[in-house]
Amino acid sequence: MTSRKTPIIFCDFDGTITANDNIVAIMKHFKPEGYETVMQAVLDQDISIREGVGRMFALFPSSRKDEIVSYALEQAVIRDGFREFLDYLNASKIPFYVTSGGIDFFVEPLLQPFDIPADHIFCNGADFEGEKIQITWPHPCQEPCSNDCGMCKVTVMSNFPAGEYTRILIGDSVTDFEGAKKADLVYSRSTLTERCKEIGVNHVPFETFHEILEDMKLKKNQGVL
Repeated sequence: MTSRKTPIIFCDFDGTITANDNIVAIMKHFKPEGYETVMQAVLDQDISIREGVGRMFALFPSSRKDEIVSYALEQAVIRDGFREFLDYLNASKIPFYVTSGGIDFFVEPLLQPFDIPADHIFCNGADFEGEKIQITWPHPCQEPCSNDCGMCKVTVMSNFPAGEYTRILIGDSVTDFEGAKKADLVYSRSTLTERCKEIGVNHVPFETFHEILEDMKLKKNQGVL
């Protein structure tokens, strides 16, 4: 990292901006038959994220839309310090992008109070018109990524060249693994922390956005950000 480059943030949503993973919460609450096997296959990386998420939501009839949406919004909790973190980024003119493997029906309403521009929010969609819920994928993998991510963080990040930007990824899980490999700095939780240790990625563990904010201020003062 050098101070000549522009810092830019790519932030996961489920388990990162929110205190828990909303897709996991929906599955564990409603318990559609067969979801456990599919979820474990995703976690074990036996199937792709896109395939796994699509298959899990296809276990639901579209007629359950209202109760699923209501539950998702009611149970979600925004992680401590998120608003203060955004205020700092805005004041410092540091671009902030949400790069989420989550679904629009809960990502967009939960972010609405924070005035994040719509074109800075990348997530998957949901189609409730058919008999079963169908997840849509408006941001699929493009070269060089071929991991069938669903919402491809590598593809989003590639729009901001490493030679011009200090690319900072914030995340917690399997959906963040590929993006973490491309980032200059990772703020990590949970499974992502363990993976960063395994593959030698520069990372700083965190539990709240207050901790990320303080670390970024320190790095700015040190001239490395």
